[in-house]
Amino acid sequence: MKLKGLYRAVVILVILALNIGCDQVSKSIVRKKMSYDEPISFIQNHFTLIKIENTGAFLSVGDTLTNPYRFILLTLLPVLSLLAGTIFMLTQKNFSKLILGGLICVIGGGIGNIYDRIAHGSVTDFMHIRFGIFQTGIFNVADVSIMVGIGLILLDAVVKKMEERRLEREQSLKTAETE
Repeated sequence: MKLKGLYRAVVILVILALNIGCDQVSKSIVRKKMSYDEPISFIQNHFTLIKIENTGAFLSVGDTLTNPYRFILLTLLPVLSLLAGTIFMLTQKNFSKLILGGLICVIGGGIGNIYDRIAHGSVTDFMHIRFGIFQTGIFNVADVSIMVGIGLILLDAVVKKMEERRLEREQSLKTAETE
């Protein structure tokens, strides 16, 4: 079922708001309930909650920048990109459900993190995963949303490629049958 017009925009914005809300609620709880020096480990220390404030971007990239470069690269450009992405998402009607879901997740996660940067001066990160040699940086719900969004967009590309190959095989079989 295709959503149309204003109804489509409202549904997208509600899902986007829920995405941002989940991130902001989780960060608010962490800010209020956790101390910086008291990590909490689960699943035999494979999953840890640990509160940090990230003044940079992904994996603290850019945390040593000085103003105005810091403001331009870590606040202004992301805000403009998220605004453009939101407008693009709302105005373009030909997205698959996977692409649209992916865009909502990426934009929602981006808004959640940029909101923190503007409102708090840093982004609250609090989750860490370690399994054997595999280890993540410390991340938050917005980061998970961004990664899920990227995954949905990549999945859409794989599904489309598989569909193209299936159609090519069907066409080849039809051509072989008529010869």
